Amino acid sequence: MLTLTELHRASLELASLPLAAPLLALAPRGDGSPVLVLPGFITSDRSTRLLRGYLERQGYDAQAWKLGRNLGPKAIGWEGEKLLERLSMIFETSGRKVSLVGWSLGGIMARELARAAPDMVERVISLGSPFTGDPQATTPAKLYEHLTGDALAGEALARRLRESVEPLPVPTTSIYSREDGVVPWRNCIEPPHARAENIEVHGSHCGMGVNPAVLYVVADRLATPVDAWRPFRRESWLGGVYPSSPSIN
Repeated sequence: MLTLTELHRASLELASLPLAAPLLALAPRGDGSPVLVLPGFITSDRSTRLLRGYLERQGYDAQAWKLGRNLGPKAIGWEGEKLLERLSMIFETSGRKVSLVGWSLGGIMARELARAAPDMVERVISLGSPFTGDPQATTPAKLYEHLTGDALAGEALARRLRESVEPLPVPTTSIYSREDGVVPWRNCIEPPHARAENIEVHGSHCGMGVNPAVLYVVADRLATPVDAWRPFRRESWLGGVYPSSPSIN
């Protein structure tokens, strides 16, 4: 039922944005730092336009990934070289480390990019990204293999899964929903670590990039200085928006 209602629920989340606009404007402001936003599987920069626009208004230099549709290795290169080149260009142009915000498959790529180039990455924020557990459990697993030519099996995948339980070298936030109709939410859970956190929201997978609760927490996390990093605080009205218990049972 969650899968069948994904698009309907995502459209409702999009429709709620005008009502949430006054609260979204209260999110912490940015300092002009660069943010690279990576789209989910099959989607392109068009899907992240609203998210990037919001981050721009909040004071960030939000950048599109400019690699077309996210078809896995076909888009970023079999060694991720095209995505690394895009990160390097933003890093060199801005002279600052780049925060990575990745939606679904884009979040998995963001995590791998942070492992490959920690000196250029400020932090990683993933939205409904199944970076751990059995990748075959996701709804589009077979479609992914067909369109990308990347088999969800073998030693390369086993290595990535082993790495997924190791802490990233940068602060990490995983945003997930138990109502996700595309990926198992348990596959989005970051193992315990001093600078890693899991934040639950209510909503669909396809609506992550337009969900007001997601937009707010992304802005909040981006505004938290790395040298003074702290977990997300559910204070005041936030307690009614974000489940207060960090339990993943």
